[in-house]
Amino acid sequence: MTDAIRRHDPLVKGFASDNYAGVHPEILQAIALANEGHQTSYGDDVYTGALQEVFRGHFGPTAEAWPMFNGTGANVVALRAMTAPWEAVVCAESAHIHTDEGGAPERSAGLKLLTVPTPDGKLTPALIDRQAWGFGDEHRAQPKVVSITQTTELGTLYTPAEIKAVCDHAHQLGMLVHLDGARATNAAAALDVPLRAFTTDVGVDVLSFGGTKAGLMFGEAVVVLNPDAVRGLRYLRKTSMQLASKMRFVSVQFEALLAGDLWLRNARNANAMAQRLAAAVREIPGVEVPRPVQANAVFAILPPDVTERLQKRFRFYTWNEATGEVRWMTAFDTTEADVDAFASAVAEEINSCA
Repeated sequence: MTDAIRRHDPLVKGFASDNYAGVHPEILQAIALANEGHQTSYGDDVYTGALQEVFRGHFGPTAEAWPMFNGTGANVVALRAMTAPWEAVVCAESAHIHTDEGGAPERSAGLKLLTVPTPDGKLTPALIDRQAWGFGDEHRAQPKVVSITQTTELGTLYTPAEIKAVCDHAHQLGMLVHLDGARATNAAAALDVPLRAFTTDVGVDVLSFGGTKAGLMFGEAVVVLNPDAVRGLRYLRKTSMQLASKMRFVSVQFEALLAGDLWLRNARNANAMAQRLAAAVREIPGVEVPRPVQANAVFAILPPDVTERLQKRFRFYTWNEATGEVRWMTAFDTTEADVDAFASAVAEEINSCA
């Protein structure tokens, strides 16, 4: 028996983040499976060893996966391994590494972020060129990496062709490409393509692959697709405090997620619930959905007083205080009933202002 007490209502769902969701039952079963007995620590265990073949099945025979604790850590380790101290990373102004990681890439990795405003969160060769200049100029941080996000922070998707154009252009400039794939599974499900279609097959060098938002308890992975793009990753993971002693519990989660179709089932559900939510709120007078809904994010503009009251009933974040834009995220465990209840609450709060 446990003395732990359930301190929340398991029937209450929020729309603030897919990080709010619990752990998928199949992931919990996998953790329990790996829990009996002893295994060597720090990644020299049978589960981490087996994980390499699982990742190679998705990303190709030369892919190498390095389990990490969290997304910020994965991004920092990846970018540290791809750059020298005098080099810089070109990214969208809205990129997570710029807006939501507390300055960790610059503070911990010691690199410079060169940001570019984008209308939809996506970089293009022309936008990259706004910052990819000054090569050989000792007075300017040297552009070395282009970092893109799939799906983007604005909920949009790159097509494989768009990422190929980014990779081809970056490589022509002597630069590398990093992909922040915190929601890569949602992107693959939405595009109906394999994970490698917008990574390995189009020239991405290094991938930060998300697990937590896809149903894991914790865990992300740096996936090296081009071995020549990194150096010292083994040591950088340790000095970045991302080396798990009991790594088997990270690795077995990824095996459960990726060895079968759990990743795809989870992503498809989250994406479908976002589409259902968008369709429902578009029918409510006074609600505007200003951005395309391409994966599991819905952006909407509400009257400020409606947002304030609605946030007392459901958790979600205001994206832009100036415009009244909010963001709603769906997850692997979001149900049709959850969406319908939330959409009804939106309608109730809008109608109470009429």
